[in-house]
Amino acid sequence: MPVRSLFATRFYEDRLDDTLFVEELDEACRALAQEDAAGRRWSREHGYRGYTSYASLNDLPLRDPRFAELVRRLNRHVAAFAEAAALDLGVRRLRLDSLWVNLLKGGGAHSGHIHPHSIVSGTVYVAVPPGSGALKLEDPRLPLMMAAPPRTADAAEDLRSFVYAEPEPGTVFLWESWLRHEVVPGRGRGERISISFNYR
Repeated sequence: MPVRSLFATRFYEDRLDDTLFVEELDEACRALAQEDAAGRRWSREHGYRGYTSYASLNDLPLRDPRFAELVRRLNRHVAAFAEAAALDLGVRRLRLDSLWVNLLKGGGAHSGHIHPHSIVSGTVYVAVPPGSGALKLEDPRLPLMMAAPPRTADAAEDLRSFVYAEPEPGTVFLWESWLRHEVVPGRGRGERISISFNYR
């Protein structure tokens, strides 16, 4: 059949594969949530169901060597993704711009958004209780489809309007920062802990 796919959107999934390190990150994230009164206040004032350091702290790798070690490991994943996405960086390499912690309670969600002024964004998952919300990825062409009918239920993943990525503890997801995404509401109990980041 003379049909080919064009304009692929790359999505990267790998693992930290170090259970002990993931447990150390869990401890670091929970300690941060206890200590960061400004972050807890911002989360409460903005209706965030849980805690995020997004608006309160911008120096986590300097504060705690566990976050610094995470960045060292993420650098390799981001470099691999940049190569897979054929990003022409010349002699430069992508560098961490921001990194923040999220503790999302059951029923919590994060509405659809993009990460402006970044090249690669991602999340590493630290704790994923049963029933935690998936990462929902949106076809970037969706606003342009106008009168297009919906896709069939058995459509291939690369033809769907939305793809749901289900993480586990230690999962690393990466995508180009323009890709719209959201966290769907979790149904489980316990806190879904993740660390999100941007590279420029």
